[in-house]
Amino acid sequence: MGRVIALFGIATDDGVVMATYLTQTFDKNLPTTKEEVRASVVEAGVKRIRPCLMTTATTMLALLPVLTSTGRGSDIMIPMAIPSFGGMLVALITLFVVPVLFSWQREITLKKLNNEN
Repeated sequence: MGRVIALFGIATDDGVVMATYLTQTFDKNLPTTKEEVRASVVEAGVKRIRPCLMTTATTMLALLPVLTSTGRGSDIMIPMAIPSFGGMLVALITLFVVPVLFSWQREITLKKLNNEN
């Protein structure tokens, strides 16, 4: 259960970092067209992908000694570390999903505003 909590924590942390910077970028740029929204998403994504990747990479690197161990207890620890390592690979998806969902939501909001006017 602790591994699941750790995976959710890191995925959520990456999502919050990305969403916070996306919000700040939208507040700064104030996009009014679909192209401006997408440009803002790319701008924010480019600036925040490195910190999120480093968080995930350090966690994955920390699991490598456990995955490659051969000493006492490794027969129990390796099967426990494999799902965590695979989960970290899946957690990388949040780096792509959050900006896409943010862009989609903002584009829908713009479309509704344009239809009202």
